[in-house]
This record gives sequence, C-alpha cells and structure tokens, in this order.
Amino acid sequence: ESATAFGCLMSDMWLGEFDCVSPEAFHSVFGKRYPAFSRRTQHDAQEFLICVLDDLHEAFKEVRAQLCQGRHSSDAGPSTGSGSGTSIITKLFEGQLSYGIRCLKCKALTDRPESFTVLSLPIPSTRMCSLQDCLECFFQPDTLTRNNQIHCYWCGGNQDATVKASITKAPQIIIFHLKRFAWQDKHRRKLSTTVCYPFSDLDLSPYSTVYCNKAEYSLCAVVNHVGDLDYGHYTAFCKHSVTKHWYSFDDAQVTKIPDSAVQADTAYLLFY
Repeated sequence: ESATAFGCLMSDMWLGEFDCVSPEAFHSVFGKRYPAFSRRTQHDAQEFLICVLDDLHEAFKEVRAQLCQGRHSSDAGPSTGSGSGTSIITKLFEGQLSYGIRCLKCKALTDRPESFTVLSLPIPSTRMCSLQDCLECFFQPDTLTRNNQIHCYWCGGNQDATVKASITKAPQIIIFHLKRFAWQDKHRRKLSTTVCYPFSDLDLSPYSTVYCNKAEYSLCAVVNHVGDLDYGHYTAFCKHSVTKHWYSFDDAQVTKIPDSAVQADTAYLLFY
C-alpha cells in the first residue's frame, strides 16, 4: 500500500546512504489509488499534498482501528466502528476554523465549525504583499447578499448576513497555500506577486479565539512553482530539523542554501 511505500521512501531519505532518492516506487503505488496522478502530466502540488495526507490518514486510522479491535477481541460480537477518526496526520496537520455568521436582520449569531489541513490564502496584490496581508484578506469579514443569503433559523426566510472566520484550534504544523492561480478579467492566470513571509515568530493570535492552543510558528519548508498554467517545475526548500540548515531539492540536485535564498518569489506552499 502507499503508506508502506511512503515509509520506505522516508527511511531511504533519512538513512543518508544515497546522494538522492527517487520516489518512483511511492508514485507507482500511489497512482493506483489515485489514477489522476499516475499519468506523467502536469499536476497541482496542493491537490497532490491533500490526497497524500488523506491517504496516509486513512491508512493510519485503519491500523489504529485494527489494534483497538485486537485489544478488545474478547468482547462479544465483532467491531463495526472504524476508529475515532484520528491519526498521526490529524494530530499534526488538522486545525479547526469557526465561521461566525450573523443575520443582519435579527442580529442572531451562529457558529459553523470546519476542519482544515491546508489554508488557501488569496493574494490581495499583483506586485508585492506580505503573508500577513494574505491572512488579513482571508480572515476579514464578508457580507452575504443576493444569491449568497443565509436562511435564518431565528427570524425565518433568506436574509443578508456577515461571516467571519477565526481559528479555534491551530495545528502543530500549519500549511498555507498561496492562491497564485486565479481568475482575473474572466481569464485564469498565474499571479507572480512577491509574497514576503517570516522565517520565525509568525503570530496567528489576531486570527484566533482565546481558546486557540498555539499561535506562533517558524517556517520549516517551502514548495516553489516556476512556470505558468500549462507547464512548470516544482522545487522545495526544507530546513533540517537538527542542523537548522536550509536545503534546496530540485529533482536529483540537493544543495545547501543560505537562509537569504529561502525568501523566493516562486513560493506556492508554506509549511510552518
């Protein structure tokens, strides 16, 4: 299965016996489960990442359920549950948002929770902005009118409303997806905006509730995309967890890079 192939890939990478390691075996197994990624064509790194995390979550959740079933095998009757729905993936990557929806007629407030593993952030500029600008844009209140009206339980009927998101549970590792592929003037194109992102002390408390368990983060990896909508090339910058040195991963080339090189105009996914 793909989880086993992924484990072998991680082992090969960390053992340090090779100058570079090919993920061919993992890609082959993963492609059987997700045929869209089996073809050697252009794919989106964010979509691939979500599928990998979902696949690993299901595999590890399944193992946990089997262990629980084996531990209680003396109980009468077979186990029908699939476990609690948690795994090492959800413990590391899953956060919680709450959307506060306020009816503009009766002022009633309703909270709608939603879990996430990747936050897709809009880029509010075409030239230059900061990650904080992207976060401000994502978390700013929005007004729901016309076709987007809500059906208010309290006053009845469809009503205009405001909605505002906040983080109620911050994950240990938070992933930001910069929405570079966007619609502009009825055409979809890639935004080449320079997004400046901090290396440390990223403070999420302005976007979090008082119950949020973690607020400040440090950058640990970046996925870059060079190219446009029809073709491109992905590379990655990763920070070694022990030496704290940054490395660039570009196909078979793995090189040590200075910290200054990590701030790149091509950033697409940010891991904190």
